[in-house]
Amino acid sequence: MRWKATICGLGLVLLAATACGERAGTVQPGGGGPASSDAAPTAPAIPSTELPPVMPGGPRQMQPPAGTTQVPATRVDSAALPSDFPREVFVSADGRQLFIRAEEGGCARASAEVTGQDARQVVVTLVESRSNLAGQMCTMDMRYPVVSATLSDPLGDRTVVLKSAKRGY
Repeated sequence: MRWKATICGLGLVLLAATACGERAGTVQPGGGGPASSDAAPTAPAIPSTELPPVMPGGPRQMQPPAGTTQVPATRVDSAALPSDFPREVFVSADGRQLFIRAEEGGCARASAEVTGQDARQVVVTLVESRSNLAGQMCTMDMRYPVVSATLSDPLGDRTVVLKSAKRGY
């Protein structure tokens, strides 16, 4: 008698497992079911060029643009940065644009500001600005986007001095 209940239970489990694995057609994203010619989509399709941004403020550039060259570490003074900050600086072909790997996390956004220039050095402050929205939920991830700063004169042989600041905290 006990074996009958076990077999019935096993049969129900197998029936449920095979029903879950059945595919009746192709599933469209956002459609919620199989595609068919007489089924109306539940949401209009969005062309790939009009997709909403992944993060607030839009997608971030994670690699320096093509055609840039890395500034040698001997010409980057990063002593004022926290020890865990990245220390990558790239310069455009014309020498007027710097691309610096920054650090941001959660609701914070990284940017770069040229805070000083002379014949010997260029001082760039990496700014991490936090959103001031009350009650905003923020992730606890770290991102390392590439931010840019425009120079008044080409970099040439000048040293890049990196500093950091936090705003809105």
